[in-house]
Amino acid sequence: MSGAGDPILEVTGLGKVYGDLRAVDGLTFALRPGEVLGLVGPNGAGKTTTLRCLAGIVRPTAGRIRIGGHDLAAAPVEAKRALAFLPDEPRLFDYLTVKEHLNLVARLYGVRGWEEKGRALLAELELAGKEGALPGELSRGMKQKLSIACGFLHDPRLIVLDEPLTGLDPLAIRKMKASLRARSAAGAALVLSSHLLPLVEELCHKVLVISGGRMVAHGSLDEIRATLGAAGAGASLEDVFVSITTAPAEPLPTTPVRPR
Repeated sequence: MSGAGDPILEVTGLGKVYGDLRAVDGLTFALRPGEVLGLVGPNGAGKTTTLRCLAGIVRPTAGRIRIGGHDLAAAPVEAKRALAFLPDEPRLFDYLTVKEHLNLVARLYGVRGWEEKGRALLAELELAGKEGALPGELSRGMKQKLSIACGFLHDPRLIVLDEPLTGLDPLAIRKMKASLRARSAAGAALVLSSHLLPLVEELCHKVLVISGGRMVAHGSLDEIRATLGAAGAGASLEDVFVSITTAPAEPLPTTPVRPR
């Protein structure tokens, strides 16, 4: 059952400033086992910066991130062992084969019995028979699948995905959605960022809408609809998103920047 147990991800007062630009301002939310959170917002809203902060790639200016009970800033290795970050553009090594990529990930994370797990993942993601292929021999979609296989190999408790369906054909998209549901059902927490709002509506238990780096809505789709009154009744996530992000913004207090 989703939402049971201690939070896998806890984000408190997350902020990131680049010079005079406040890219992320005071985000606070949590995810429990099995929950899938959709992170949506207009271009330039701060989604990519938020994801990179969650993944430990970008150091926040303010706030705290805990993954699996470990503070990402104070215990980054322990926190990242519980994490998989899958960016929109696969990051692969040109001279490592598909199998060698899995072997490398297994060594980094200390995955026992990785060959059996790797074979199962390659079969699940339709890469069986490609074990000896180099990235240059793979299609864009196959590269994406290899990146996903590497991310899933160590059974992460938190999976952060940025546009995970890029480059996949319709059948692969259907199977990828089933893979994400299976990992949620097994107890992983997922953060899914995508401009494909029907995908977010289909897969996510909760939605976090940000604009200008700030949270403008958070909760289940029904909870967010309720805030819109009669206009929200039966509205799709796309309609809700447009209504929220195009409405005149009320001034919000700015979170003080505390350099770290």
